[in-house]
Amino acid sequence: MPRAVREQQMLDAAVRIFGQRGYMAASMDEIAELAGVSKPLVYLYLNSKEDLFTACIRREAQALVEAVRAGVRRDLPADRQLWEGLGAFFAHTAENPDAWSILHLQARTHGEPFAAEVAAMREEIVAFVTQLILAGAREAHRDPDLPEREVAGLAEALVGAAESLAAWANATPGVTARQAAATLMNFAWAGLGGLMEGRPWSPPGEGTDTRAG
Repeated sequence: MPRAVREQQMLDAAVRIFGQRGYMAASMDEIAELAGVSKPLVYLYLNSKEDLFTACIRREAQALVEAVRAGVRRDLPADRQLWEGLGAFFAHTAENPDAWSILHLQARTHGEPFAAEVAAMREEIVAFVTQLILAGAREAHRDPDLPEREVAGLAEALVGAAESLAAWANATPGVTARQAAATLMNFAWAGLGGLMEGRPWSPPGEGTDTRAG
């Protein structure tokens, strides 16, 4: 079997073991057995448990980013683009629960360099969502008073909500990826839609008075 194919087989086994048992509890013996190879071969290909875990994070992070990007058609209206992006995100995390466990839980709780790998993936997704929101604002009106820094904050909030909701959806029987995407879309779009159209919410005393008469 070609080395590249064998290596992917090892990574598949490692993602399953790390995702289900956690980084500390997972053993190289278990991974080798599930991959159908010897433990020395795993070490030969991937050097150490730490390097193997890092390789899993990188592969699964890239797969998630690519799934989100591929799910968005840029010729659609802004709300449809966001809807399809969220749908792609939740579909991928639902179809790959072990990979999502590694990215969302395991990598973030075992320090560097694992957390840095996930942070890089998250920055890429946040940047992509930021551009989606900016494009939607420009579509809604030609000269939007919407600073990119503020949009980046909105994207951070949206991605954070998506991450938490994906973890909840994967742990809650009967919740589909489409339902999770619709939940977040309903939560976010009412505010984002108004913001894109130049109707931001203002705290009391700043702009529109929101107090009851």
